[in-house]
Amino acid sequence: MGRSANPEYPSLVTSSHPESVRKKTGAERRRWTRVDADLPITLETAKGPVQARMRDVSRAGVCFYMDQPLPLMTVLEVALPLGEHLIKGGGAVVRCERISKLVDHWEVAVFLHDMRESDRELLEEYVAQKAAESAKKSATA
Repeated sequence: MGRSANPEYPSLVTSSHPESVRKKTGAERRRWTRVDADLPITLETAKGPVQARMRDVSRAGVCFYMDQPLPLMTVLEVALPLGEHLIKGGGAVVRCERISKLVDHWEVAVFLHDMRESDRELLEEYVAQKAAESAKKSATA
């Protein structure tokens, strides 16, 4: 390993090993904790309301299953029934993948970019609570 060639960033260390520069995947690149959430979700699209099923949720986004594809960057409103609260926000589709060639269902990921701070805090509390419950179950198993 050697020092960075860039004098503006002397603390950067470079390596000749390819694994040191590999792309991060999945949970490695996520900033916010994500938890499973098998719950209904309502989407407000340009074509009207659509029902879907959540797969997981984080402070910054939601992933869900639905029976129709949504184009990337589609802007939509979501209503998330989490615990005693109905959390609402706006987001954009950042991923839409067909689950299987044999089934007309898609997995859709939405980045939640427009949400009241009070709803964002409730969402974060929900995720923290579910993550703690999951950790507790794992510790006792």
